[in-house]
Amino acid sequence: MFKKEETISFLTELLSINSPSGYTKHAVDHVRETLESVGYDTETTPKGNLVVSVAGKDTSRTRGLSAHVDTLGLMVRSINDDGTLSLTKLGGPLTPTLDGEYCDIITRDDKVFTGTILSKSPSIHVYKDAATKERDIDGLVVKLDERVTSKEDVKELGIQNGDIIAYDPKVVVTDSGFVKSRFLDDKASVAILVSVLKGLKAENIVPATNLKFIFSTYEEVGHGAAWIPEEITELLAVDMGCIGLDLECTEFDVSICAKDSSGPYDYGMTTDLINHAKDKELNYAVDIYPMYGSDASAALGAGANIKAALIGPGVASSHGMERTHTDAIENTFELIMAYIEN
Repeated sequence: MFKKEETISFLTELLSINSPSGYTKHAVDHVRETLESVGYDTETTPKGNLVVSVAGKDTSRTRGLSAHVDTLGLMVRSINDDGTLSLTKLGGPLTPTLDGEYCDIITRDDKVFTGTILSKSPSIHVYKDAATKERDIDGLVVKLDERVTSKEDVKELGIQNGDIIAYDPKVVVTDSGFVKSRFLDDKASVAILVSVLKGLKAENIVPATNLKFIFSTYEEVGHGAAWIPEEITELLAVDMGCIGLDLECTEFDVSICAKDSSGPYDYGMTTDLINHAKDKELNYAVDIYPMYGSDASAALGAGANIKAALIGPGVASSHGMERTHTDAIENTFELIMAYIEN
């Protein structure tokens, strides 16, 4: 039932759409148009989250599944006297990996300018500290691909403080099945949920309970699914699985997170997910993520009276130059199908 090529095709399309937190309309529109084209009705909440409802066999229960379309990004903090742009972060990008990246600067009237994110000491032939200067947010600027040498030149282009800066995802899908790109957190999971919805429709599958699929828009800044429809009693967040240190997850696995920075996820839900993974003979890992939060933890923190759990495909180098594998995407898809059918 899993359609790998279709899922990866949608993922690469979505990755190419700029959607840092606060600027997600175009990505949400793409998801909405895709789902409406296969027969789903959608609704959009006041904050911009997209919700899709699916009727189940047990209409007395409603479970939610969430993934977020918003990504890491930057914003213009100020315009410097030499025509470069100082920056502030949207979410938590790994700033040393941004040095040298190409980017788009998007103005409030939807003009798009290009530029390059650079260290303030960008040349080894000029700056003694070029190799050692810290690449934190205060050590980086954007150099515009325009003839600007002053703050006034930049303002004349229509660029101002608070404009969005979206950097290049650099999407590559290899013949060996690796997907290399920024923002696999969490567009890989969005693509998985879209494939699940397509699969339910194509195969005429009626899930065990009513479902609400939530595509959230502010997860990277902490409040993506802080509000969820009140009929939801159980929420499964589908986000990235972490890789490294003492973690068991790999780029080929579906991760089942038992605990993150917000505390443990529901014991019964998590146990059921582990058992589903075992029954379906999936490659999976159970891990603890102490520096991590999700849409589910945002809902719990906002006071939602729900059970919650967290799964997702294993993604290496999170918040930097990320990589996963189609096996992890497929394993996550299969675990979600087992969850909603039981």
